Amino acid sequence: MHHTVTCTQTLDAEPADVWAAWIDMESYPTWDPREEELRLDGPFGEGATGWSKQVGPRPGTRFTITDVDPGRGFTTTCPLPGGALEIRHRIEGGTPTGVRVEKTYTARGPMTLAFRLVFARGIRASTPGTFAALEAEARSRSLR
Repeated sequence: MHHTVTCTQTLDAEPADVWAAWIDMESYPTWDPREEELRLDGPFGEGATGWSKQVGPRPGTRFTITDVDPGRGFTTTCPLPGGALEIRHRIEGGTPTGVRVEKTYTARGPMTLAFRLVFARGIRASTPGTFAALEAEARSRSLR
């Protein structure tokens, strides 16, 4: 059993700047309105582990970077009771109107129903704000 939510948006930013912002995970709390705290236990890369706490009453969780395609995307996985939540981050090359980004959340296991009924709605509602903040962060990086 699984449930998937995919969110996409075109950003007015350069792909390399979006990539730089996305892999600088420890900076997320400074620009991503959803993140309260995020840390990696070592350098960014496949197999790296970390901890994330979103804003609000939910507890934080451990995660593992399970796949990296440099400059194009990466995947993180965090445990759920009896299953896992996989989050794929993808960058589609530059287009005439910008760069297309995509986040795909896939819940597997017994928590799938709760994810579909409760959390998926919140993800869909908050991701546009996160993507707008990612765009602003990427654009600021291009000025550095």
